[in-house]
Amino acid sequence: MHNKSIPSSYIKGKRAERRAARYLVSRGYTLLSCNYHTRRGEIDLVARDGNCLVFVEVKSRNTNRFGTPEEAITPRKRQRLSWAARHYLMCHPWPLDVRFDVVTLFRGRITLYQNALEV
Repeated sequence: MHNKSIPSSYIKGKRAERRAARYLVSRGYTLLSCNYHTRRGEIDLVARDGNCLVFVEVKSRNTNRFGTPEEAITPRKRQRLSWAARHYLMCHPWPLDVRFDVVTLFRGRITLYQNALEV
């Protein structure tokens, strides 16, 4: 039973993040953190892909009524991801490559965009 005070969009978002995490692990990623929060932003998933640290944004839609999942990553969202990533790197120094991936879920289909964002 779901708590009625939790919006259904929040619950759907968490389900999408769990599905994306399972998908990434099946592709060989190692999950390091989920929902890394800072005062200025959040990163849905932090993972390792080989020697690369990967910050992952997850976007999910059932319809394109409000745009595609890819269109939901606005310049403001990119800025908040950048701030959160910098914070993560200050707290968890990483000597190797870093990239931003995006996982979209649209009508049940999952798509991974590697190195998708320049922030």
